[in-house]
Amino acid sequence: MTAFIYRRTFTIEWGHCDPAGIVFNSRFFEFFDWNTWMLFESALGVAKTEMTAAFNIVGVPLVGAKASFRRPAKFNDTVELVSHVSEFRRSSFDVKHQLFNGGELAVDGQESRVWAAMVPGDPPQLKTAPIPAEVIARFNAP
Repeated sequence: MTAFIYRRTFTIEWGHCDPAGIVFNSRFFEFFDWNTWMLFESALGVAKTEMTAAFNIVGVPLVGAKASFRRPAKFNDTVELVSHVSEFRRSSFDVKHQLFNGGELAVDGQESRVWAAMVPGDPPQLKTAPIPAEVIARFNAP
């Protein structure tokens, strides 16, 4: 587990919910994606739009995701989403997400992503690339 943790508090909007006013499960994966990018922007000090120039990558595509839904989140609830990189590997990493509602764990999730670069060609191809040591170091800084 890395030392850098990103926390964000937000209010559940009507558009996140099904007709019963409960967050539709797929929305949690959208929340996770947002938090992953905010986590990286905060840890690296680089905006999502500048990642290509800063690290010679096209992004960090999602290759796996899972979640356990423990408690509902409903319209107008204020929730806290806590995210951190739980493991870095050569060219992939896992992000752990926990969404708390009323101080209790509501959703426990994980994403697996890859550090991806573009290989020139016709057509160009996406390939994994080693995660730079400086990136990993920023997540392990106190």
